[in-house]
Amino acid sequence: MGLSREARPEESRQERMDAAKQCPKCSADLTADVTYARYGVCGACGHHMTIPALQRIELLVDPGSFEEFNRQLVSVDPLVFSDRLPYRRRVLEAREQTGLTEAVVTGTARIMGHPVVVAVLDFRFLGGSMGSVVGEKVTLAFERAAEKRIPIITVAASGGARMQEGMLSLVQMAKTAAAAKRAHDSHVPYISILTNPTTGGIYASFANQGDIILAEPKALIGFAGPRVIEQTAGRDDVRSHSAEFLYAHGFIDQVVARPRLRDTVATILRIVSQRGVIKRDERPAMPKPGASAERAWDIVQIARHPERPTTLDYIRRISPQFVELHGDRLYGDDPAIVGGLGEIANRGVVIIGHERGHGDPARRGGQALPEGYRKAMRLMDLAARLRLPVITLVDTPGAYLGEGAEERGIAMALSDSLARMSVLPVPTVTVIIGEGGSGGALALGVADRVLMLERAVYSVIAPEGAAAILFRDASRAPEVAESLKITAADCFRLGVVDGVVPEPEGGAHTDPDYAAALLLHALTDALGELVDASPEKLVRERYRKFRRMGQHNTYLREMIAQEVTEWSGRVSRTLESIRDLLPFGDGEQEERADEPGKVPPQEEVAS
Repeated sequence: MGLSREARPEESRQERMDAAKQCPKCSADLTADVTYARYGVCGACGHHMTIPALQRIELLVDPGSFEEFNRQLVSVDPLVFSDRLPYRRRVLEAREQTGLTEAVVTGTARIMGHPVVVAVLDFRFLGGSMGSVVGEKVTLAFERAAEKRIPIITVAASGGARMQEGMLSLVQMAKTAAAAKRAHDSHVPYISILTNPTTGGIYASFANQGDIILAEPKALIGFAGPRVIEQTAGRDDVRSHSAEFLYAHGFIDQVVARPRLRDTVATILRIVSQRGVIKRDERPAMPKPGASAERAWDIVQIARHPERPTTLDYIRRISPQFVELHGDRLYGDDPAIVGGLGEIANRGVVIIGHERGHGDPARRGGQALPEGYRKAMRLMDLAARLRLPVITLVDTPGAYLGEGAEERGIAMALSDSLARMSVLPVPTVTVIIGEGGSGGALALGVADRVLMLERAVYSVIAPEGAAAILFRDASRAPEVAESLKITAADCFRLGVVDGVVPEPEGGAHTDPDYAAALLLHALTDALGELVDASPEKLVRERYRKFRRMGQHNTYLREMIAQEVTEWSGRVSRTLESIRDLLPFGDGEQEERADEPGKVPPQEEVAS
């Protein structure tokens, strides 16, 4: 928070080790370490050193593409502040030591050819603290990105607000957060990168507003810095202030080592900018699903087959450049739901799905917790902001009902997801790829197009559960499965799904590659029907579609139907009684019926 060099022993230690060419973490010799020379990362232990803003820009952007703006803005001394040294003196020393005019460098550049605005903080300049000029330059960067409609990337390395500027420093948090929000509203992608350290006012303002938040390994990240915690809370335990802790608790999308950062950012930029035209007539025709003689219970077993492809199995085949994003930004990251950015038919998309995990206990067989559905909703909102279609892959026996689910609001999460999907202003496609169980499945299934794989099932309740409730006997599940009408063919006839995607003979698990190719064709076809529709039309037609679902009748018509049913039953019973009274047996009846010109006796009576 505007600390002098003498007050920053951690940085001083790194500077001493840098001068001695030793890693401050493991003391390895860095003299011939090419990873250190290029990235400022120890090749022996992976420790990430603090690096200057200009070096970081050089590592991120295309060579020769960076053009700085607003360099002329410099700090003044609004409070005439002085501690051991006057504030003006500290600023002058920081300029001399770093060669910068302020703690942030802003400009335009290209990353793998994609135009971007960048704002990079330099911790060497008064601890990367945010005063009036840093706040102004960051705000201008967001405004430039919104005006040009190009992505913005910020790199945080800061101790927080610059206390030498008092409240004028603190209010920069509001200014920069508001600027980030305006960029969101302009549909500008924002990637926030957190490095060591990121604390205080920077972390609690614009740096946490990123659409996608990446962090370097072992970075110290948190609202209160270690010294503040020690002084105010009387403890020096800051395990909660690591990038890895925040990732595990849902606040960071990925922890990315510095050598991989440029490629990761470039992939994200390519996906969010992909707006290719889907040419449906150039694709091979999708084969029609054949008639199946399989019983419903047999299909249930195939849908639950342990080797049946999961969401991630399909994603790896249909979108190899998929970038998984993590966390609900509130509590945690639930592995039972996966999601992120992908590409389908030259279009950037957001893909979300239940993940069974082939026995991985962390996935819970695809039974998601509230934070899983809240992560899904966060990604839906991201798709809406960036105007990307949403694809959901459903494969769950239902939402998780164990410990923590009710406490953290599973019903509210399901309800919110249903409502959120109903109003998404982008094309949405859902595919039931395995088992679609109850509200946990439907919460990811309110889409413009709902498809089912040929041997998937979609049900209000598992057959075993229904049998236990209806007959107190779960062994009657095969019988109940037929009555529930849960197969793809049943759901298509009921109007619950819009189409059936064929599978390889015997099920998707027999040939996952071919199954993925068939799924990709179906998704391409569905997206081709939707991508040119306006947001208003998509939302309107989606509401109408689900509004029409269900069968109902008026009370009068229902009573008449019941009367007709009862009358028909009485007539049938009367006819049976008359037939029994006729003076000939079944043999005579058949013989007479075979004579030319003769009408069977029961038909004569009926006529």
